[in-house]
This record gives sequence, C-alpha cells and structure tokens, in this order.
Amino acid sequence: MRRFGFLVRLPDKNNPATLKIQLRILVLLLSASTRASALKMNLFDKLLATRLGFAGLIPFVTLSLACWIVHPGWLPQFIQAQLFYGIAILSFLGGLHWGVALLLRDRPAGQVKRALLWGVMPSIFAWVSMVNVGVAFLVQMIGFVIAYQVDKRFYADYGLPEWFLALRFRLTCIVIGSQALTFLAANLRNTV
Repeated sequence: MRRFGFLVRLPDKNNPATLKIQLRILVLLLSASTRASALKMNLFDKLLATRLGFAGLIPFVTLSLACWIVHPGWLPQFIQAQLFYGIAILSFLGGLHWGVALLLRDRPAGQVKRALLWGVMPSIFAWVSMVNVGVAFLVQMIGFVIAYQVDKRFYADYGLPEWFLALRFRLTCIVIGSQALTFLAANLRNTV
C-alpha cells in the first residue's frame, strides 16, 4: 500500500474490502469536520443575525424618540417615516418565508405552498395600514404580532434554530413598543 497524506492509505487495486473500509473512515472524518464547521458557522450566524436584527431597530427607536423631542410642526414627517419603515420591515418578514420556501427541498408541497402564501400576507397588512393613518399604527402592530405568531409555528417546520425565534420575539417586542410610543406621541402632541 502507498501512503497518501497522514490519514488515508491508498489501497491495493486487488483488495476492494480495504477500499470500502477506508472510504467509510474518510466519510466519517469529513462529516465530523463538516459538523464542527457548521457549529462554528451557526455561532457566527447567530451573532451576525443578532447584530443586524438590533441594528434594524435603530430607525424604530430613533423615530419614536424623535416624535417626543422634535417641534410639533415636524412631527408628521417623523410619524410618516415610522410608518414607512414599518411597511418595509413587515414586507421583509414575509420575504423571509419566500426565501425559506424556495430553499426547502424535501418538504411536502403543501408546506411550501403555505410558506409562499403567508409570505405575501405581511406586505398586505403593511399596505392596508396606509389606508387610514389614524389606525395605521394599530394595523401594523397587529401585523407584527400575527407575523411573530405565524413565524413561531412555521419556523419549527423549517427546522430553524431556536435562538432565531427568541431573537424574533425580542425584536418584535421592541418594534411594537416603539410604534406604540410613536402613536402616543402623535396623539398626545395633537398631530396625526
């Protein structure tokens, strides 16, 4: 037998049993290495997703605080900006389902269909919120709550990690709080 590297020996051409055993060992070594890489990547993905998720809250929190600080004459622009950002984020939450549905391989067709159909619903909630500015925040807050509840059910089916749903819960709470504070500022400061 010839040596190749430090782990694998190339088998004799006349001994197929040796080749089969060595291929199994190689597959086991590669799969263990892949699992270790996946674990490292999962930790990196978690950190990156958490940072990006909380960075996405900056406009919500900043606009909410600004509605309490700015001159009342500027309030309508900040309220509108908060509503438009809510529309963008609700649409993004639906888009996540499209991305996952397109990547689902060995899933029942019904599950993929539900993911695609739900994927457009947050955008519709967001659009409906602009019909009447007086109820826009209420419609968007309901949309965020419903999106989280649906995600809680669907993410388990997708096999997404549990930390992602916990992150979604924290982000959703802050979004709803920011929108509620903006709504209060708009009403208490006599402008909508």
